[in-house]
Amino acid sequence: MPRALWLLIIGMAVNVIGSSFLWPLNTIYIHDHLGKSLSVAGFVLMLNSGANVIGNLYGGSLFDKIGGYKSILLGIFISLFALVGLTIWHSWPQYVVFLTIVGFGTGIIFPAMYAMAGSVWKEGGRKAFNAIYVAQNLGVAVGAALGGIVAAYSFQLIFLANTIMYILFLLIAIFGYKGITVESTGQSSTENGVQTSSKTSLQALLILCVGYLLCWVAYCQWTTTIASYTQELNMSLKQYSLLWTINGAVIVLGQPILNGLLKHLSASLKVQMLIGIGIFIVSFLIAGKATAFTGFLVAMIILTIGEMFIWPAVPTVAFNLSPKGREGFYQGIVNSTATGGRMIGPLLGGIIVDLYSMSALFIILLGLFLIAIVTTVIYDRSLKVVSGTIRGQM
Repeated sequence: MPRALWLLIIGMAVNVIGSSFLWPLNTIYIHDHLGKSLSVAGFVLMLNSGANVIGNLYGGSLFDKIGGYKSILLGIFISLFALVGLTIWHSWPQYVVFLTIVGFGTGIIFPAMYAMAGSVWKEGGRKAFNAIYVAQNLGVAVGAALGGIVAAYSFQLIFLANTIMYILFLLIAIFGYKGITVESTGQSSTENGVQTSSKTSLQALLILCVGYLLCWVAYCQWTTTIASYTQELNMSLKQYSLLWTINGAVIVLGQPILNGLLKHLSASLKVQMLIGIGIFIVSFLIAGKATAFTGFLVAMIILTIGEMFIWPAVPTVAFNLSPKGREGFYQGIVNSTATGGRMIGPLLGGIIVDLYSMSALFIILLGLFLIAIVTTVIYDRSLKVVSGTIRGQM
């Protein structure tokens, strides 16, 4: 892998370690420490995710205009401002204001990181996005593990730890990313005989992102309603944080095995995503019946395998579809879709659980996965091909 990609990987890991001190525990903090209902907690996280959606779209377009280095620095400075404020003032309602600003700042960063990764190692294909994905989850594993320990000692220190990690990320960006040059290498214009219009490519991506959104609506329940549910079942914070540590560890250790399997099977990205959704369904069926830590542990391991199939595949498809000079914008769409799922999910899940039950929530989530299977199957039907087939890549 190129040196520039390694710098992006390190930066992403540090960034996510900082974020992972807080995000798995947000609902627990709002519900248990600030004394708000699950619906209110879902609304607060919706504001954070809504700002993140705006940040993703803005950051993606900004990447296409001013490049990755300046875009990432802007996102870091905005996030740091809010994190310093959150470290000092984390009561109600200041918590809501600063958490929303953090969402916007981090939203600017992610599409630029992904677009830079695809551009600096374009011959690597999905490997570049897999590498960034593994770095993210290494950050989740380390951050969640440390976050559970720190939170058990003092929840207030969580905010300080997050701030310190972002300062480190800022230093990496300033000294590591300035020299990274990115050439515009849009894939949907001409690659392997493929020719698609910008409108058709965008339409295909948006259809795919509908299913991607629904998958994220379900997935984020693990950090919201399911997180609170585990507390009702008398699981400790350390046990819950351990689930996310295992999530990251399985991804880091299992990614090489998965890469070898996919290469051996010559699986297309579409097949890869469909397999992942099927695995998600199995995970939620198990989680819906779980009543103890062991059940949630098994469900988490299966969930992790599913996300390893889906999450890196969608940015890869977006990069393959992106017209020249629009790589950042397309990555912004993908990242904002994921964030949109995280925005809708907590509020939807909280309302359903408050009004009905956890069982009702699991049934609805399974229905969302079935819709995601349909959109994944049909998303590329409108793509126009001059020769060869784009579906082999997709």
